[in-house]
Amino acid sequence: MPNVLFIIVPLVAAAFVLVSCSGRKSSKESSESVMQETTVIKFWNGNRSEVRKVYERKVLDAIMEATEAGWGPWQIDENQDEYPGDEESLVFTEKGHDLFVTIAGNQKFTKEDKIVIPHLLTKNLLGYRIPIIREEDAGLFNQIRNAADLQKLKHGIPLTWSDAVIFRQNGYNVVEDGSFDDVFERLQAGLFDYSAYGANEVLGVYENRASRHEGLIIDENVLLFYQFPLVFYVNPNLPQLAERIEEGFQKIIQSGKLDSIFDHHYGNIVEQLNLDKRVMFLLDNPLIPEDFSYIKPDLENL
Repeated sequence: MPNVLFIIVPLVAAAFVLVSCSGRKSSKESSESVMQETTVIKFWNGNRSEVRKVYERKVLDAIMEATEAGWGPWQIDENQDEYPGDEESLVFTEKGHDLFVTIAGNQKFTKEDKIVIPHLLTKNLLGYRIPIIREEDAGLFNQIRNAADLQKLKHGIPLTWSDAVIFRQNGYNVVEDGSFDDVFERLQAGLFDYSAYGANEVLGVYENRASRHEGLIIDENVLLFYQFPLVFYVNPNLPQLAERIEEGFQKIIQSGKLDSIFDHHYGNIVEQLNLDKRVMFLLDNPLIPEDFSYIKPDLENL
């Protein structure tokens, strides 16, 4: 059995024990324990837009609240450090985190052990991609009617992003270079023609990053779609945490809490971004696991 780390915190009338997830007891053992145990979860929430950080933390909080009666109290130790390039693959092995949210089939983890919770956090919104472009090219993008028109243009994607593989496999012209921090500086400089982001984050990405560079806008015509669902990856050494996340996810789906969180953040996303009035191009995702191959465009249920 794994070693259990106990940190005794004295209080006036009771003693509470903070226990790392690796030492999490079963719900039965917890109910029989004299001391109350708090599950402390090391949640990595970096390398993503601000809007994603907020949303994904809210979903995790809802999951933990939904399982508190059976599994006991909890605490989230959130970390928002940025891990460049392939350093993200060290989230479990060297960084010591317990779980995080990423795309299903993340190529950085193909050789890494992990427990995947197969439930979609945002109804594949990240897979509805909208270009950010130079304002001077708005007329050019408004005239695009088929994939060949878009494939002639250069798509700027930061190094190590899975999107680069997907777009290349579908015949698109990809410029894979630099980082998320400098991508819009390079777009403004004309090193490529557009950079596409998920419908769940494009507004936040534009407001917090792209708008700082003069002459950049969100395109109003093009919509790209591929299977790109966000899911929880759990540290492979924490199967009981994975069990709790799975149970809690089922609960918030059944109770409607997940839909409530989604609607609060994205309830009017179709109208806000005119998704149903755009020209949609479908791409195949060669990285998607079979469990998620069922995902199709479904604007009516966003």
